[in-house]
Amino acid sequence: MAPPDLPLFERDREQAVLSAVIGELRSGRPALVTVTGEPGLGQNELLRWAAGQARDRGVHVLAARATSAEHELRYGVVAQLLAPEDRDIATRLFVAPQRPGGLPGLNHLLTACHDRPTLLVVQDVQWLDPASLRWLEALARRLPRAPLALLTSTTGTAIDRPEWSVGTPLTGLASTIELALPPLTTSGVSAAVRTVCGVPGDTDFTHALAQATRGVPAVVHEVLLRFTRTGCAPRAEHVEHLRALTAEVVGDHAAQALSELRDPVAVDVLRALAVCGDLLDFPLVCTLAGLHPVPEARLRATLMASGLLTPRDGSPPGHDAVVRARILEEMPAADRADLYARAARLAQRVAVADQGIAELLLRARPVGAPWAVATLRRGFAAALRSGRRDRATAYLARALDEPLRSEERARVELQLASVQMVTAPTAAERRLHGLIRSTGTGTGLRSQAVDLCLLGGDTRAARLAQPTGPGTLGDPAPCDADVPAPRRGSGTGSPPGRRARAVAGDATAPRGANTSDPAHRDGSDEHPERTATADNDATVSERDELATVGDRHELATVSERHELIALLRVARFLRHEETCPGVPPAPALPEHSHSPAVAGVRAWEHAMAGVHLEASRRLARAAFAPDPGGRPPLVTPRLFACRALFLTDDGDEAEAHLATLLNEAHRQRAAIAIAHVLAVRADLHLRHGRPDAAARDLAAAEAELPPARLHPLFVPYWASLNLVADLQNGRPDRAREIAARPVPSLSEECATSAYLLFARGVLARSEDDPQRARAYFRACGRWLLHYGCVNPAVLPWRSLAAEAAHALGDDAEALRLTREEVRLAARWGTRSALGRAELGLAVVIRENRTEHFRAAVATLSESPARTDYTRAVLELASAESAEAERRTALALTSRRASTAGGVAPGRLPGFSQAPPAPAGVPPGRGAAPHPRPPAGWPALSPAEHETALLAASGLANREIATTLSVTTRAVELRLSGVYRKLRIRGREELRALRYGPEGG
Repeated sequence: MAPPDLPLFERDREQAVLSAVIGELRSGRPALVTVTGEPGLGQNELLRWAAGQARDRGVHVLAARATSAEHELRYGVVAQLLAPEDRDIATRLFVAPQRPGGLPGLNHLLTACHDRPTLLVVQDVQWLDPASLRWLEALARRLPRAPLALLTSTTGTAIDRPEWSVGTPLTGLASTIELALPPLTTSGVSAAVRTVCGVPGDTDFTHALAQATRGVPAVVHEVLLRFTRTGCAPRAEHVEHLRALTAEVVGDHAAQALSELRDPVAVDVLRALAVCGDLLDFPLVCTLAGLHPVPEARLRATLMASGLLTPRDGSPPGHDAVVRARILEEMPAADRADLYARAARLAQRVAVADQGIAELLLRARPVGAPWAVATLRRGFAAALRSGRRDRATAYLARALDEPLRSEERARVELQLASVQMVTAPTAAERRLHGLIRSTGTGTGLRSQAVDLCLLGGDTRAARLAQPTGPGTLGDPAPCDADVPAPRRGSGTGSPPGRRARAVAGDATAPRGANTSDPAHRDGSDEHPERTATADNDATVSERDELATVGDRHELATVSERHELIALLRVARFLRHEETCPGVPPAPALPEHSHSPAVAGVRAWEHAMAGVHLEASRRLARAAFAPDPGGRPPLVTPRLFACRALFLTDDGDEAEAHLATLLNEAHRQRAAIAIAHVLAVRADLHLRHGRPDAAARDLAAAEAELPPARLHPLFVPYWASLNLVADLQNGRPDRAREIAARPVPSLSEECATSAYLLFARGVLARSEDDPQRARAYFRACGRWLLHYGCVNPAVLPWRSLAAEAAHALGDDAEALRLTREEVRLAARWGTRSALGRAELGLAVVIRENRTEHFRAAVATLSESPARTDYTRAVLELASAESAEAERRTALALTSRRASTAGGVAPGRLPGFSQAPPAPAGVPPGRGAAPHPRPPAGWPALSPAEHETALLAASGLANREIATTLSVTTRAVELRLSGVYRKLRIRGREELRALRYGPEGG
């Protein structure tokens, strides 16, 4: 209730009405005034003010206050009113038997009022006992015959509604007034702050106080009193402290009101409302509280009279969160958990929404019913859809408290860990490690747990899944990395472990060996048909092996073992732990396996070693085939298979598979899988010259997996993607900021460090710092070779280091590096890798540079590496322009030369007397003359010439804009001018003009 010294802020209208009533009472005019409002709005304070005003004007005042404790005391309020007139009235009222129709003391009071005007003040009439209520109603009917006024206060709904408060004919000619008190406005709260604190409060502080207290004067006053005791000034920086104090005050008021509530049935209903008042209507809440004889209307009135329940905008009554919490805190923990369980059952029977039932189950004891787990899992999915990951994990953690079968429990644990990988990675790792160690885990769940751990950066899980007994995970014999793999059909009785390496080829490089050495190559890459035969033999042998496995459980065990080996190979690539004492080397991939996971990892290992292009492509595609045993697919091997596909120049196919992976991850609500798929797709976009799409994917990935939650093993990879995307999107300042960020120490132990070193080298190269660029590219190369990666398609560090060496005058190193990259790219066999290598060689070589550039252009024109192709075209244009004896009309501007004067009159850019010879064809052989340039070409400006050539080469407008450092709108305007001057209708005709009728 409001403290006695609470100032009456914003009560001027009510005070004026009460002053007028007192003035008319002195003139003999009776009145009946009721002051209503929520608890704490100052009703009783206003009544005390009116009583003081009446006494000052000579009016006789009789006062009383009803309380919940005296609700059953007969004539309790009447005794308080009449005690000043008759000291023995209380004894007679409480002890004497009640006579039918008797109204003790009423006639004596009415007689005395004729001699002097009297004001009766009764506070909190909602707690009137029935006898006092009848007495006051009888008094109200007699008011017109006496100079007497009745002034009462109530919280809005009395248990038994007094008839005088509705202005019925019972009151006759007496004035009947009802004053409803509103909460304080912001101005009133501001005045209270100034009064209590002694200084004005700033705007933010005042608004926060008004919002937290809802303008209730009693709460405002007490909060400000406690706030001033802390010595703080009413400023915005103390708003959080103010809110904490407000919650404390509101809770204290609720506890006080609850202690005053004497009716046990009302207490039970109040607790039930605190549990599920927002989910169930009032009759169902009363049912939850239990069978009782009290009518619903009386229960509602009792609760609202207590101030613990208030109507809101005509909706069912509700509680503030603080009040609810304080009500439930008063209950024993066991009773509270049981009440929540009963509420969940009732809500489930009346078909409440899943999330509402899940909220009840969070605080309930285990209910032991199947619907509980199903409801919690549906609530988990709904919470994830709304972005409430913390609540989603709480639902699944609560589901684990219910009795579950072992396999179902393991699935819930796995689903929970997939979300906790983002919110609480340490807890997720502990949970997954428990699944990996468990012997009763269902089919495929151990592999999925290891797969999820790898997505989270935990490479220890793959080691943890390795059994200690020989011949269970890997081959019985240890892998001998120093023994060369025998050829198939040689008849040598090699151990099974070595035989596995022979089938896998040299994709799995010996640890510590320099795989760039041509001596490391075996004969398999020289005879690809042998590899195909070996794979076919492996398929037949696999069927034979599986046919001998009669037991379904044994088949599942073999499949799981193969998956775990594949995941262990991935862990080995991510982080070399084999150099640590006591860590055994990772076993080779199985010789015969039907597992898609093995196929995906083997495809990546082939790609890393830069051998077996067709086998790598075939295995990568096999990684997306359904598992013959129906095992669920793993994410990590398929991601590596996608990376192998865009290293084999099958980027479109890889993008389709990534879209499938992304849809699957979205269906499973696996945020960490979504983030990794988006990161790999951003890598693909960068390789294909789409930096804007890469930036969008990286932003979406960081929304799913914030950088602060990213495992250190993946920090370099993500940083490199962001750095290159920003650099290609024309944001060098952001790229420099990313390059300068420190990385965790653990990041320096993983294979992805090579990507960040490479990206820093690219940044240094863009800043014309060849010394620093060469240092970064060299470090990148050393790191890749340490992890057995020699394929230049992964990162072309050799050619870029060669360009930096060439800029520094070290031509010998430049030629050595570029020729080595050309050799390795030719061994791998993709157009993009070979074209980049040829372009790097053309940049650093002195003899026949133009022919080397032409070879690079011809190779890259058939590859998806559009950015490298554009650069090769520009470099070729620059080289041809520099040849005085063979000057063509090609006016492309390279990054190092100006376009002015680069076009000979009457020549067409891209048209020459001798077109570029295909790669490997000497100049002058196999060259067919191009058609003569059409009319209108001499009228094109140099800018239109370069734009037309790039458009005819197949580049999109955005790619042309990036290449020429102009806006997309400028490219559109240039092409419009080209089409108009050449009198053509679009790109197809432009391409026909560029390449001739046979396509060049």
